[in-house]
Formats: sequence, C-alpha cells, structure tokens
Amino acid sequence: MKAIQFKQFGIENLLLTDVKTPSPGPFEVLLRMEAASLNYLDVALVRDMYNPALVLPRIPVSEGAGVVEAVGSEVTRWKKGDRVMVSFYQKWLAGKRSPQNYNVQTGQATRGLLAEYACIHEEALVRTPAHLSSAEAATLPIAGVTAWNGLMVHAGLKAGQTIVTQGSGGVSMFALQLAKATGVRVIATSSSDHKLEKLVALGADAVINYKANPEWYEEVLRLTDQTGADATLDIGGEQSISSSLRSVKIEGFVGVVGFLGGTVLPIDFFRAVVYTLRIQGISVGPREHLEDLAKAMEFNGIKPVIDQIFPIANTQEAFRYMGSGTHVGKVVLAID
Repeated sequence: MKAIQFKQFGIENLLLTDVKTPSPGPFEVLLRMEAASLNYLDVALVRDMYNPALVLPRIPVSEGAGVVEAVGSEVTRWKKGDRVMVSFYQKWLAGKRSPQNYNVQTGQATRGLLAEYACIHEEALVRTPAHLSSAEAATLPIAGVTAWNGLMVHAGLKAGQTIVTQGSGGVSMFALQLAKATGVRVIATSSSDHKLEKLVALGADAVINYKANPEWYEEVLRLTDQTGADATLDIGGEQSISSSLRSVKIEGFVGVVGFLGGTVLPIDFFRAVVYTLRIQGISVGPREHLEDLAKAMEFNGIKPVIDQIFPIANTQEAFRYMGSGTHVGKVVLAID
C-alpha cells in the first residue's frame, strides 16, 4: 500500500512510499482510509518538538476517517462498508482517564493514519455522522473532542453564558460552533482582521485582534461589563495563559489545551486563588465523547470548518501550511 513515512525528523523527510498492507487480527478492523486531518501535534511530532524518543520510521497523523474494508474473526461491532472515525485514545472508551486506558494513542503507540489502509481495534472506532464526508469526519476525533471535553464536559457550558475562543485553529472553530449551537455568546480572538471577518461570518458575536490588543483580556472585560467570560480554552500555553486567566470571571473555567507559544505556564497564583478559577488540562477525551460529539453534530447539522484539503502527494505542503498558522479551521489530507 501507499503511505507517508518519515525515517528522520523534519517535514522534508515526509515521503510517499510503499509499505506492506496490514492484516487485521481477530478483534481488529482493516480500514480503507479516505482522509486524515492535521493537528499542531502532528507538526510538532514530525519536527522533533514533541517526542524525541519516537521510534522511526513512522507513518504520521493521529486523526482520520475511512471505510471498513475487512474485519477480524471476532469482530462484532462493524461490517464491511461501514463508515467510521478513529478515536485518538484507543483504549479509553468512557469515564475517567487512567494509566490503564491512556497509553494507546493513535499515531504514537500505533501506526499513524496517513496511509491507504490501517488496522484498528474494533472498540476504537465510532460511526461517521451520516451528513459528513470522510474529509469532514476526519476532523472530529482530536480537535472536535478536545473542544467538546473542555466546554461541554468540564466547563459545563450552558445557554446564556459567554466564552472566549482563541485563534482560528480546529479546536477553536469547534468551540465556536458548539457554543453557538448551545446558545452561548462567543467572543473570538485572532491575529488578523481578515480572520476575524471569517469568525464573524461563522457566528462570533464579538471579535478582538490580539496583535492590535496585546492585553486582549481587557477588551474581554469591557465586552462583559468587567465581569469576564465564563470559560476559555487556552491555545497558546506560555504566551497566552496569563491573559486567559484574566479574561474569565470569578469561578470561571480555563481549559489548557495547546502549547503553540511554549509549554512552561507562568500562572498567577493569587489570581487563580482569589478568583477561585477552575484550571483544567484537557487531553482530547474518550471514545464516549467522540460518540456524543458525533450525535450533537448530526442533530444540529453542524459541519466542521475546513480551510483546505490537500492530496496525499502534497503532504509536505500541507504540513508546512499547518505550521504557518495561516489557516482558519482544519487542514485535511485526502487519501486516494
């Protein structure tokens, strides 16, 4: 089969190669992959910024969707022709994360999904919503579930509340869409007025250019009568956590989900304590959350925001585009 593989770290080493087609074990499903979706995690991993101990050569990318091609002898959940998505934590099916269920991560403990075929345990798959293509469905398992876990599960988002979305990446776009479907006010931030126009078109109620307003939390306070938002998902890590903490109200929620601006967080202890803030690390979520997200997307007719779809032959270009930060929404690779 054809697959993208890298034998050395670096985007320039992502090459289309021939590798052996895997065969499913008794409880595995052979997927014919149709699309894979990029996250900053994938770019960081290939650039040797995430896990330098990663064993190479490796097929990259942790988020994808496809069609069941064949099933193992003991598989009961799926049949040939079913359209499915691959859950990121393949053993974390429901409930809380534990040492027993978090150690099989798609694309790290397993082969990645940027290949014509992939073998996945039957329990790690979720049915693709009927109204979504595989390219659209491929964006749900990491970016979508992260937003769902942060806002719907941990923040307990309710109609009439206010959230701040940060930037225009996949997690923030899902956060915006889920918030609007829930009846929540969205204040969106971005580094460019062009992107802000797109965010308004997608439903943002107010926007802030954080390049023009480096202390953007002050604008959030102005827009909320000095009260602050109910929740935000922090994307930038080291560079943005201070403003995130200042942007939310007393007992507000800050989900820590990204490390675009660095991994060492300078947290204001007194702000966190005096305002009794809820600060929660978010690492995607279990299969249960992907199932709940899929139901919500289908019920509300929500389609993910996709910036561009690249052919698999243009993988290097797609990775560089993802790393540039110029996208609005998801960057997807079509696997033909």
